[in-house]
Amino acid sequence: MPTVRIHRYLLREIAVPTFLALVVFTFVLLMGRMLRLVEMVVTRGVPFTEIFQLFLYLLPSFLVITLPLSCLLGVLLGFGRLSGDGEVVALKSSGISLYDMLRPVLFFALLVSGVTAALTLWAEPGANTAFRNQVFEIAANRASIGIQPRIFNSDFDGLVLYTEEMDERTSVMSGIFISDDRLQRAPATINAARGRLFADRDTLTLTLHLEDGSIHRRPPAAHEDYQTIRFASYDINLSMGERVQEGRPRRDKELKLGELLKARGAAETDLRRASLTAEIHRRFSLPLAPVLFALVAVPLGIQNQRSGRGGGFAIGLVVFLVYYILHSFAGTMAVEGGLPSVPVLWTPTILFLAGGLYLVHTSARERRLHFLDRIFVDAPEALRRLIHRRKKR
Repeated sequence: MPTVRIHRYLLREIAVPTFLALVVFTFVLLMGRMLRLVEMVVTRGVPFTEIFQLFLYLLPSFLVITLPLSCLLGVLLGFGRLSGDGEVVALKSSGISLYDMLRPVLFFALLVSGVTAALTLWAEPGANTAFRNQVFEIAANRASIGIQPRIFNSDFDGLVLYTEEMDERTSVMSGIFISDDRLQRAPATINAARGRLFADRDTLTLTLHLEDGSIHRRPPAAHEDYQTIRFASYDINLSMGERVQEGRPRRDKELKLGELLKARGAAETDLRRASLTAEIHRRFSLPLAPVLFALVAVPLGIQNQRSGRGGGFAIGLVVFLVYYILHSFAGTMAVEGGLPSVPVLWTPTILFLAGGLYLVHTSARERRLHFLDRIFVDAPEALRRLIHRRKKR
């Protein structure tokens, strides 16, 4: 059988489970946000097209996670099936070494790495910014449209707004009454002759500008005086609660690479500089994860025929969690621990690269990794027997 045909066959074996895993894991992550976004359709009357845009803006940040994980599981399950059906042995007996089998896998992993790099360096920052702006636009538009005359409006956190009249053309309100409970120790009531909502797209804030009114504040203690304040103009910053705040990712994740470099150069504190450095190195190290996972997954998949597909899935999740826990821990130590950023942040990548090369070398020499059997086969089987015995008692 020509080598090219074998490589195509191996690519098909890992591409199909990779695609299925990508669809499943991306859908699972989207489901976590789906309920809140659907709530905006049901309770706020937001058009479905705007909600669909929010889903599209969420995809890059989710794909950065699900693409490497899907590649890992695809390679594990693909080579696990090949090994379980004896096809790996047949390929080796035909003169195809493990290193030959690794070539199409690394080619596939490099493609996934390229897509992941495009997401982390370009797509994800723009999508995060667009998502935040879209949520703010929805919240601001619904706030303006949702305010109806002679109806108590409680969409703003800690405030209840009532207006006697509202000009539909200019959105100017008149005869305004506000119950302000944001300071629970000293609640206040506000009356104003006129008012209007303003949305600042740059700072993503909603401001209610009031004119010709008064503030009445009840004292927190009985011996304190009742406060009355007259004003010609008064601005209230409004909060739309989780609808806006939870849609805001960290500012660092919204910056493009050039902006991150400029911000790091202008950072005033060591903590801020370390945080920006960690974000920069994260965008370059995460795209390497599919290649690292491929090096680890090929020998693990070949030696995993005893535990079956369930065992391959479990091994994949363990490897994935170990990598991202180490990655997160390294970022925390570099930012908050004051350790040198570059060596600390790249330690997980170096460890997985060394581990993957060791596993490939060991598997190519036909040596079995018995500690994997003890962890993923013998230990679960012993636990199952223990549970079965206790149930019989």
